[in-house]
Amino acid sequence: MIALRTVCQLARVGPFTRPITTGVVRQAEAAAASAGGSSAKLTIPVPEGTDKPADPKLAAIVDSIATLNLLEVSELSALLKRKLNLPDTAMMPAGFGAFAGGPAPGAAAAADEEEAAPKVVKTTFKVKLVKFDEKQKVALIKEVKNLLEGMNLVQAKKFVESAPTVVKEDIPKEEAEKLKEAFTKVGAVIEIE
Repeated sequence: MIALRTVCQLARVGPFTRPITTGVVRQAEAAAASAGGSSAKLTIPVPEGTDKPADPKLAAIVDSIATLNLLEVSELSALLKRKLNLPDTAMMPAGFGAFAGGPAPGAAAAADEEEAAPKVVKTTFKVKLVKFDEKQKVALIKEVKNLLEGMNLVQAKKFVESAPTVVKEDIPKEEAEKLKEAFTKVGAVIEIE
């Protein structure tokens, strides 16, 4: 009631008054008085886009659970499962049966088909410079500058010194083998992945 009267008084401040606002406030005051007088507690709705304030009872429970250690949380979980008669396994939505711990119906047939299908052959590879011989560092920098497009000597030097690093990705096996051969001649250790 006091809040509504304050709003009513604020609506009357200034040179102009709005009779519609005053009428609305009076209707709200009358509705509040008929709903239970001063014992009825008015709640302000939460604006859209903001989180609803938590129930104090639930907030207290969350705070007390947050103070538990891992063993106590495990015991709490077991007690809740027993009390609420919950299964030990996590419940998954339909269609996630293969992830729930066991094969879904028909999964055995799918596994047989996968075994019968040819294995996937890797067609692209990644060449990685793992390390290099310090004595042949200059030769390696020159080789990097010549084999990698768009590199000058400064960039090639920084590239070599940042080992281990990827030289090239998504290249065919023949090109990867040629790069490995060229770099191993100048003292680099190369991996093809």
